[in-house]
Amino acid sequence: MYPGRFQLRCAGGNAWMKKSICDILNGMEPSLTPIERLLEIMALLRHPEKGCPWDRQQSFSTIVPYTLEEAYEVADAIERGAMDELREELGDLLFQVVFHAQMAREQGYFDFHDVVMAVQDKMVRRHPHVFGGAVVDSAEAQRRAWEEHKAEERAQTRPTTGLLDGVATTLPALMRAEKLQRRAARVGFDWPDTGGVLDKLREELKEVEDALDDSRGLREAVAEEVGDLLFTCVNLARHAGIDAESALRAANRKFERRFRAIEAALDGQGRRIEEVEAETLEALWDVVKRGEEEAGECGTSSV
Repeated sequence: MYPGRFQLRCAGGNAWMKKSICDILNGMEPSLTPIERLLEIMALLRHPEKGCPWDRQQSFSTIVPYTLEEAYEVADAIERGAMDELREELGDLLFQVVFHAQMAREQGYFDFHDVVMAVQDKMVRRHPHVFGGAVVDSAEAQRRAWEEHKAEERAQTRPTTGLLDGVATTLPALMRAEKLQRRAARVGFDWPDTGGVLDKLREELKEVEDALDDSRGLREAVAEEVGDLLFTCVNLARHAGIDAESALRAANRKFERRFRAIEAALDGQGRRIEEVEAETLEALWDVVKRGEEEAGECGTSSV
């Protein structure tokens, strides 16, 4: 969360907050909608004389890390089923949109109204089966139609671009790999089924082993082969209908859960994990894993 997040308060303890700003906030038109009030608050935070020093100092590039962080915090709240937190995190993410729109307005590029109108038009344009006479038979058919609409729009605005252009370089690596693969698959550059991907996965794993066995031990060569292996894993997930990014996040959560269980078990014995040999940790891991698997089986059989 960005440093200026909790600074907008008229109560004591905020020396930077000019009394006139508080008066303006308290005197805002009561008929303002919540989003209109938020836009006014953002404009005040960026006021060249009376705003927040931190907020005034920011630019598009300096705000990007906070925008990404807020998006991930939304995803985290959803995965944990924390609906109260989700409400707050969605608000924080919305504020990031408002922040960028305010900076764009100041520089004469566009404003929040333009942002809203653009996404409204896009949603109508890309859902002709809802707002027009087109027919879509399934969610998968809609996904394909959506991608086709995007491709047509890109061709109109950037007619000389390549098939892979427009895939944001700042996306998480697994997500970007999947998008690149889907783009290539549109023109048939893809395996027909998972069998071909599995063969490629074995090939890439062998190349990793060869790079590791190379007497020269070139770090760059190993890194390249590991990258190819990960890229192929994403391909396998895509063919299996699995989102690789979500799958890895789930694996991270599982590892964290099991490791914390090991720490708790050792703590119950009055032992520190740093003082335990690797064989014991491996044995405890197996115990925790079996316990989870048995609990899962019991849960499944009781349904």
